[in-house]
Amino acid sequence: MTDKINPQRRALLGTLGALAVPALALPACAQRPPAPAATLSAGEVSALVEAAYRPLLQTHAIDGMVVGLVEGGRSHFFSYGVASRASSAPATPDTLFELGSLSKTFTATLACHAQATGRLALTDTPGKHLPTLRGSAIDQATLLDFGTYTAAGLPLQFPDAVQTDAAAMAWLRSFKPTVAPGTVRQYSNPSIGLMGHAVAAALGKPYATVCDEALFPALGLQRTFVQVPDRLMADYAWGINRAGQPVRVNPGAFAAEAYGVKSTARDMLHFVQAQMQPGALPAPLRSAMAQTQVPRYEVGAMVQGLGWEQYPWPSSDERMLDGNSSAMALQPQSASALTAPPWDASATLFNKTGSTNGFGAYAAFIPGRQVGLVMLANRNFPNTARVSAAHAVLTALAPG
Repeated sequence: MTDKINPQRRALLGTLGALAVPALALPACAQRPPAPAATLSAGEVSALVEAAYRPLLQTHAIDGMVVGLVEGGRSHFFSYGVASRASSAPATPDTLFELGSLSKTFTATLACHAQATGRLALTDTPGKHLPTLRGSAIDQATLLDFGTYTAAGLPLQFPDAVQTDAAAMAWLRSFKPTVAPGTVRQYSNPSIGLMGHAVAAALGKPYATVCDEALFPALGLQRTFVQVPDRLMADYAWGINRAGQPVRVNPGAFAAEAYGVKSTARDMLHFVQAQMQPGALPAPLRSAMAQTQVPRYEVGAMVQGLGWEQYPWPSSDERMLDGNSSAMALQPQSASALTAPPWDASATLFNKTGSTNGFGAYAAFIPGRQVGLVMLANRNFPNTARVSAAHAVLTALAPG
């Protein structure tokens, strides 16, 4: 069931859909007919997912997990454990989990949509939309640089003393870049958070408002939020931290833009399906999704796009583990700008991990094979386990 659209929300939806979209070439994977996925029975698919994911529950002390899978035009959901220890409520495809950095794929979508509708250009510097930053050292980089973590050598997190958006802006104004734009990728919440903050300024609405009242509904997501409404708090899972205590995300500076979205496996699988088959969406959103999938920088084992990270398919488990490693998240990496895809765009896997203190998430899809997967859990467990489990399932469904 969807909410009745009030006038304010209708105006926000208009912001997302009414303006003309410039001509844009879609990635090759969107123009070629997909190769067939492996033909497995529903029972075989179930056995495949069970073998890959059920062992993780005990190995990593995961209270609850939901896996969503689309293949051969069929959608499947597999639910394990509980959403809350206190209530013993089971985890289901409609349980709300924290997405962590998987939220960045929505930030990228909103930025590309704002460009498609003429509200900004990814070649703008942030100071064009955020006057506080005009003339600062950091205002030499573009929004695209910030969205791909190649702007200035910004750290993974803001300093502990920076807890509000206003404090973040003051800190960014005084920040001295350590690298030239477009040369080094250093994964950073402040970096893509600043891009999202500038997008919201260009749209004239708070970031959370634009997402909750316009972007998510326009994408057909019925239970995806930055701010979970009171009526659905009972469906919001409790995460478990390293000490075994129940936790939920503690918002900080640019939290909504970098890691603050909550969603369900059902909604996230819908989002993944839309990435592969965007035809039902309004033209500006189709354009935006295509732009998030454009390869931007070659960074070691993977290619950095806007939000999504990319690999040739098939790829080895080792290559994907390298691209999703702690070194990629914590250490600066040399980045080479791309003017053309480094491999056949019809055979590309897109993925993104996400974590908060109590939650872990992962999404991956292969448009050329029309296969996609999401995993949401109320425990932050290693990316290596998330990637390897997904790789085993996707390899069986979309063999090389």
